[in-house]
Amino acid sequence: MAGVDWLWILHPFLAVVLVYPLVGVVVRLAIQTRARRLQNQKLPVTVGRDHSDLGRWLAAAVVLLVLIALSVVIGTKAPLVQFEGGLARAIQLLLVLFGTIVSLLALWRCTRPGMRLAFSLITWAGVLGLGAQPEVWRLSDNPFTPAFWQSHYWAGVGVTGLMLFSLGARAEILRDIRIRRLHVTANVLAALLFLTQGLTGTRDLLEIPLRWQKSTIYRCDFNAKTCPSLDSNAQS
Repeated sequence: MAGVDWLWILHPFLAVVLVYPLVGVVVRLAIQTRARRLQNQKLPVTVGRDHSDLGRWLAAAVVLLVLIALSVVIGTKAPLVQFEGGLARAIQLLLVLFGTIVSLLALWRCTRPGMRLAFSLITWAGVLGLGAQPEVWRLSDNPFTPAFWQSHYWAGVGVTGLMLFSLGARAEILRDIRIRRLHVTANVLAALLFLTQGLTGTRDLLEIPLRWQKSTIYRCDFNAKTCPSLDSNAQS
């Protein structure tokens, strides 16, 4: 494996060792928090606070993980001298990346509801803007096709939005029963999307060849599921 291949597996590596363990802990604490609120079990008073605190870290980790994945895909699609749009586009994308990270940090720290909403939307817009670049592979952009719902990218964008909602509405979730119910619904959906991400991410890893294999693999006919023989490749 070349260095660029190691960069490509950085995203799934961090997901496995960081994000998914956090998902399990946060879900467990969420169940305990609800059980304590309903007085079904005698649990420590700290379970709610622990759930909220770890949920914030989970949301931030998901956003940063997506930004890492997008940055690697965009930055390694072609050699730097062949980067589409040249230096001007590279600087523009770096500014979007930097602005998205700054917006996430501001969301983490600010307390005013209007500002939290604004920074949540700005952060999500930054993720969408980077994800819309031509270097980022998406099965389909049409929600009326089955491929759209099988896309690792779109499921990742969706779960990122749900995480940002939970992070931005944290104060309201703690004191407003209607927002809390919306939070529960959103995070049940997020849990399903995390499961989907585990499946589609594994599928995509099987489909991405190593850098030195791409010149041969990409000669295959993916619709007919056939590849030219190695002899014909050598002759060409």
